Amino acid sequence: MTSSENHQNLDPNEQDKFDQVASAWWDPEGPFRPLHDLNPARLKFVEERADVSGARVLDLGCGGGILSESLARAGAEVVGIDIAPKVLSIARLHLHESGLEVDYQQETAEQLARKKPGQFDIVTCMEMLEHVPDPASIIDSIQILLKPGGHVFLSTLNRTPLAFALGIVGAEHIARLLPRGTHRYDRFIRPSELCNLLRRSGLETGDIMGLHYNPLMRSVRLGGNVNVNYLVAAKKPLNNAH
Repeated sequence: MTSSENHQNLDPNEQDKFDQVASAWWDPEGPFRPLHDLNPARLKFVEERADVSGARVLDLGCGGGILSESLARAGAEVVGIDIAPKVLSIARLHLHESGLEVDYQQETAEQLARKKPGQFDIVTCMEMLEHVPDPASIIDSIQILLKPGGHVFLSTLNRTPLAFALGIVGAEHIARLLPRGTHRYDRFIRPSELCNLLRRSGLETGDIMGLHYNPLMRSVRLGGNVNVNYLVAAKKPLNNAH
């Protein structure tokens, strides 16, 4: 029995935390300003490594739908899942404004993997792994959800003193870029740990790239070191059935 089958992999505190600030999700000057600033770089990372147009894409931990809508605008057929009901309500409401189509569902990765194995060309999982008790279970579910040859793109925070200083002390307590309590340092994930989880699940790791955000300039740069935020691309081998 895999870890994805024997427990509910969610943290009620995380759900409540994001529901409390859901109404501000689409405010580019609000508490989720960094997500708006980072979104074009994340989308670029995906589009440079996979054909998004016409692809069936799962945005795992979609939140209010910032990346989901960008993927839909790029021509993908997008399913977005999250566990926070108020956040999903905001995501669905924003579709009336954008005119885009995204299928938002309140589900965990494990629940969807049981229902729709091997149905997605691409899975995105951005800034989500550090919010769950068992990231290995998420990776196992992604492997199940992907079609053979499918791509997964992940972003998270490295567990380093610099990431603690910038991601928690700086972003949450000094600059107030994020609501206090957004992150827990013990849930940050080192690249070596994430790559090991991917390999154990049967996925092949590709590019690993630093994601550098300057909140004062609101500028984002891909590349360089992976000491704070980083992105990982991986692929399900063609001969790997779910």
